[in-house]
Amino acid sequence: MTPLVLHVQSQPALSAYVAEGLARVERRFARQLETPIPPVAQLVEHVERYRGKMLRPTLALLCAKAADPGQLGLTDEQVTVATVVEMIHMATLVHDDVLDESDLRRGGETVNKRRGNEAAVILGDYLISKSFHLCSQLDDQRTALRVGEITSIVCEGEMLQNHHRGDFNVTREQHFDIIERKTGALIALACELGALQAGASNDVASLFFEFGELLGAAFQIQDDVLDLTGSEQVVGKNLGRDLQKGTLTLPVIHHLASLSQDERAATIEQIRAGAALNGHRASFVSRLEQTGSVQHARDTAHELVDKAKALLLTQPDSPAREMLLAMAEAVVSRAY
Repeated sequence: MTPLVLHVQSQPALSAYVAEGLARVERRFARQLETPIPPVAQLVEHVERYRGKMLRPTLALLCAKAADPGQLGLTDEQVTVATVVEMIHMATLVHDDVLDESDLRRGGETVNKRRGNEAAVILGDYLISKSFHLCSQLDDQRTALRVGEITSIVCEGEMLQNHHRGDFNVTREQHFDIIERKTGALIALACELGALQAGASNDVASLFFEFGELLGAAFQIQDDVLDLTGSEQVVGKNLGRDLQKGTLTLPVIHHLASLSQDERAATIEQIRAGAALNGHRASFVSRLEQTGSVQHARDTAHELVDKAKALLLTQPDSPAREMLLAMAEAVVSRAY
C-alpha cells in the first residue's frame, strides 16, 4: 500500500474495500493484456513494473464510495472503469519516456531503454487500444465516449507541451492549459467515472470531475518541483528532464519572470547550454529558491488542493470523503 492510500488503514472496512478493488484492477489489467505472442507478453510483463501509486484507480474506487456511501460492495463496472484509467495512464508513461528519452522508471529500465523507441511507441498504442476494448464491454456506451473524449484531451496536452519546448516566453496561463490537459483531465475522468458508476447525478459527477482536475494540476506541479529538487533514488526516475528538453515548468516560469532582463537572458542561455543542470542542479535550484520560485510552485499546488477539498466538503460526510481529503493533502506532501 503506497503513502497516498495509507490513510485507509484507520478505517478497516474502507481499507478492505480499496485493497479488494485494487487487487481486482490488477487482475483485470493482466487478463485484458493476455497474449499468446511471447515478444508482446514480455513487453506487457515489463510495463506492469511501471505500476506505482495507483492513484487513478484508487480515486475511481473512492469517488464511487463517496458518491454512494451506502453501497455494499464493488461492482464489475466500477472495477472496469478503474482499470481503464490505469491502462491509459500506463500508456502515457510509456510514451512520455520516449519523448523525454528517459531510461529509468520506478527504479528500473524503461521500455525504450530496454527495447528501443519503436517497441515503446507501439506498446503504448497497444495499451490504449486494449483500454478502449475493455471500456467498450460496458453496457452503457456513454462511458466509452467520455473516455475517448478525455483521452483526446490528454493527447492535446502532450502536443501542446511538445509545441512549447524551447519556448522561453511560455506564460503561466499556457502552462496551466498544458497540465490541466495532460495530467488533470485523466485524474478528473477517474473521479467522474467512479461517481457515475455509483449512480451519481450529472451535477455530482461534474463536481467530482472538477475535484480531480484540481487535484491533477496540483499533482503535476508537485511532480515538477520534485523533478528539480528530488532525489532519483527516492523518486525512482530520471530527474531534470524538463529543463534538458526545454520544457518550462511553473518554478522556472516564475523564476524567469522574477529576473532582470539581463539576468533572464543569461539564465536562458545557461538552460539552453545545459549548464543549469549538468553537475549544477543544486546551484540552479538554490537560485530558484532565492527568487521564491520553488515555494511559489508549492504554494500554488496547496491552493489547488484547498479548492479541491472545498468542493468535496459540499458532499455528505463519509469515511470515503475523509480518505479523499487525506489523499488530496498527500498529493502535495509526497517526496516521490
